[in-house]
Amino acid sequence: MNKALSVAAGAVERDGKLLLCRRPMHKARGGQWEFPGGKIEAGESPQQALERELREELGIEIRAGKALAEITHVYPDISIRLTLLSARIIAGEPQLLEHTQLRWVSPGEAGALDLCPADRTLLNQIMEERHDV
Repeated sequence: MNKALSVAAGAVERDGKLLLCRRPMHKARGGQWEFPGGKIEAGESPQQALERELREELGIEIRAGKALAEITHVYPDISIRLTLLSARIIAGEPQLLEHTQLRWVSPGEAGALDLCPADRTLLNQIMEERHDV
């Protein structure tokens, strides 16, 4: 198995709701929902990668915060190391530059969506931690 691809994803929160995006049909896991984000390029921190990806994919400026969860997930076509970071929008409104839909959902509503398996694992982890408080 090749080395896992490092990916940064954002738990972008507003009024207690999370921003989720639907993947384009022509991409792997097309039509499934995910936390917004993308590949960490050489020399980037996860925070820098997330800030760049959300600028490119959603047209927003965010401030990426601490890592909330990190997992390695093996799909049939790729292995990814996914880091979920806290994030808040500092400028702009999300636009559909890359995805087919976006939604602000409560964590409970997110669980009812057809999430990418890695994103479902991350969602379950952050929901468990919220219940620990």
